[in-house]
Amino acid sequence: MSTRMTTAERESFLAETHIGVLSVAGADGRAPMAAPIWYGYRPGGEITFATSPGSVKMALIREAGQIGFTVQQEAMPYKYVSVEGPVVGYEPTDADEYRQWSVRYLGTEAGERFFDNIKDFVRTMVTVRVRPERWRTYDFGKEFSG
Repeated sequence: MSTRMTTAERESFLAETHIGVLSVAGADGRAPMAAPIWYGYRPGGEITFATSPGSVKMALIREAGQIGFTVQQEAMPYKYVSVEGPVVGYEPTDADEYRQWSVRYLGTEAGERFFDNIKDFVRTMVTVRVRPERWRTYDFGKEFSG
C-alpha cells in the first residue's frame, strides 16, 4: 500500500490549520532559510502568506522567485505535505484576511485581540501568492490500513 496521499487528501490536509514552514534558497551559497508562518490555502488554489516587505525573508523570496513549503501533523498518525512552486503574485495584505488568519490560529477572542494590537503593522505587509507545482506527501496511517 502506498503511503502517498491522493490529490484530494493532500489538498484537504494543506487546507487544514497547520503552521507552515516556508523554505527559500539562500543567496550567495548560504543555506536555505526556513521560517514557520501562518498561511491560507483552498483546495486547487494558491498558498498565501504575509510578511514584511523589508524582511530578509521577502528579499530572498523576490530573488529566488519560488519557495518550498511544508506542513505536518506531529501526532500519530504522522503526515506531511511538502510543495514547491513559483511565486505568482505580491499584493498589499488585506487586513480582513489577516484578521481571519489571526482567529483561525489563535481562536476568536485571542485572535481579535492579537489583530487589534498589530492591525497598523498589517497594513504595511505584503501578501505572497504561490502556485503549488511539485508535491511530496506521506501518511504514516496508510502503513497500517488494509
